[in-house]
Amino acid sequence: MSIDLHFDRQHLWHPYTSMANPLPVYPIKSATGVSLQLEDGRTLVDGTSSWWAAIHGYNHPDLNAAVTKQLQQMSHVMFGGITHAPAVELGKLLLQLVPSALQHIFYADSGSIAVEVALKMALQYQLARGNSTKTQMLSLRKAYHGDTFATMALCDPVDGMHAMFHRQLTSHVFAPAPERAFDDVWLESDGQALREIFRQHHAQLAAFVLEPVLQGAGGMRLYHPEYLRLARALCDQYDVLLICDEIATGFGRTGKLFAVDHAGIIPDIMCLGKALSGGYITLAATLCSKAVADGISSGAVGALMHGPTYMANPLACAVACASLKIIQTGGWQSQVAQIEQQLQALKKLTQYPAVKAVRVLGAVGIVEMQSNIDVAKAQALMVARGVWIRPFANLFYLMPPYIIQPAELSKLLEALEFIVQQDVLQQGQALPGA
Repeated sequence: MSIDLHFDRQHLWHPYTSMANPLPVYPIKSATGVSLQLEDGRTLVDGTSSWWAAIHGYNHPDLNAAVTKQLQQMSHVMFGGITHAPAVELGKLLLQLVPSALQHIFYADSGSIAVEVALKMALQYQLARGNSTKTQMLSLRKAYHGDTFATMALCDPVDGMHAMFHRQLTSHVFAPAPERAFDDVWLESDGQALREIFRQHHAQLAAFVLEPVLQGAGGMRLYHPEYLRLARALCDQYDVLLICDEIATGFGRTGKLFAVDHAGIIPDIMCLGKALSGGYITLAATLCSKAVADGISSGAVGALMHGPTYMANPLACAVACASLKIIQTGGWQSQVAQIEQQLQALKKLTQYPAVKAVRVLGAVGIVEMQSNIDVAKAQALMVARGVWIRPFANLFYLMPPYIIQPAELSKLLEALEFIVQQDVLQQGQALPGA
C-alpha cells in the first residue's frame, strides 16, 4: 500500500512545520541498519539516528526480539499500584551505568516530561526543606530542554525557538552561554559571570538546569568541561540542586557514557531519553540522589506529584533493557571513537566562505553556516545524493547510528561537502527544530 502524500500534506502536522506551506516529506517504507528505504526504492544513509535516538541502527535483531517477546506477555499495564519485570530489570541496568549517587528512578514518556519531572523534584525538595523562596531555576542562554511549557521556560528567552511564548512562561534566571570551547585552555575569568549570578540569585534558585558539554537544539554548541565542575561547586556552595539534561548526550554520544563524565561530576538529578530505548519506543527517565528522594518524601505531601498514563510501559522498558545490554558490552566505545576520527574530515569545510565553523566531539559533527539554510532545498539535494541529513537554522549536523560503517559515513561527509558549496543559504528566520 502506497503512502498517501496528499492526505499527509493536507492533514498531518509535522514538527516545526507550517500547515499552509509545509516542508516536503519523503515517504519511508522501511529501515534497516543505517539505511532508510524510500517508497520509490531509493536508499538513504541516515545521518541523524532519527533525532539522535537510534544509536544501534534500525531493525536490530536483539531489540526486535525484546519487543516481540514482551508483546506475548503484555503490551501495557498501569504503573500505579503495579510493577513488572521489564521496569525492574531496566532499573537495575540503569543503576549499573549511571553515577553511583543516583539511586532513584522515575520513568517518563518523553524527554520533555523527564525535564518537567526534574523541575518538580527540585521544587518539592526545596519546599520540603522549608526553602520557600527557592522557586526559580537557573538556565543557560542557548539552552534547549523541550517543547512543553515548563521546559520552554528554560530555553533561551530571546534567541530560542520559543521566544514568542515569553509572556506565558514562568520567569527564570539565565546565565550567559558558556563561551570557552571544549578543547581550549580554561581561564579563571571564564567562570566569573556564573559566580556572580549565583552570588546575586542563590536565595531564589531551586536548581541549575543545563545540558552538559553539548548544547543541542539551541545551537549545537560545545563547551569546556571545567564549566561543569564550576557549576557543581557553586551548587554545593549555595544549596542549589544541579540538574543535568543528558537526553541528547547520554549513552555514549559525546565519547563518554554520559557527558558529565567529561568533567567527573555527579548531578543531583539526571534526565535521560532518546537513545534509552534504542530509538524504538518513546521512553525517558529522571534519576535523582537519595538525598533528593528522601527530601521529597519527608515533605508535607510525601509523594512526587507526577504519574504519566504510560509510565514504565513494558514494551518500552523491555526494548530499553536490550539497548542497555548492548551498551554494556562496551562496543560503542570503539564505534564512537572511529566515528569521531572520521568526522575530523569536516574541519576542511572551513575553507568554504559559506561555512562559519566546524565542531566535532564523539559521534557528533557540526557545521555552522554563515546564514540560515533553505531546509527544503538542502534536503532535496541531499536525498538526491542518497543521504538523510536534517538541517535547522544555520546548522548542519551529523549524529549517525554507532553501527555506521566507514564507507557509509564517507557518503554522508561527501554529500555534506557538496551541499555547503551549493546556494542553500537564505535570509531571515529559518524554521527551528533539530
